[in-house]
Amino acid sequence: MNRSVSYRPDGYHNLTPYLIVKDGAAAIEFYKAAFDAIVREQMMTGDGRVRHAELMIGDSPVMLGEHDDVEIKATPHYAPVSLYAYVADADAVFAKAVAAGATVVAPVTKKFYGNREGGVTDSFGITWWLATRVEELTEEEMKQRSTF
Repeated sequence: MNRSVSYRPDGYHNLTPYLIVKDGAAAIEFYKAAFDAIVREQMMTGDGRVRHAELMIGDSPVMLGEHDDVEIKATPHYAPVSLYAYVADADAVFAKAVAAGATVVAPVTKKFYGNREGGVTDSFGITWWLATRVEELTEEEMKQRSTF
């Protein structure tokens, strides 16, 4: 659905930690017990792994997932701790980062959840996921578009 949207969803900061873990369910339980994290979104794979979760720790969102995508496995530059950056123009910032020497992890593409998004790794080993929200979707619309 085409709706007028802000490049960054309500409730998010420009920069969000994105944790890649081996056992998403255990990590979520730990963050709940240790930091009073509140799960505000959780998407599971068909085999019961956490594909993507969003937690709130205090006033800050934290993204988390178990990723073994072919696209991600294929790059030696993928970091277990990444930053998810909402920017006004993901394509422009992505191109600027590559021009500055970043290595492409994943090209910018439109995602089923309403973002244009791509990833780069800087020369210090940090992966940056650059995203621009291009449409607001309901949970049902995302489920219909999802492939897992």
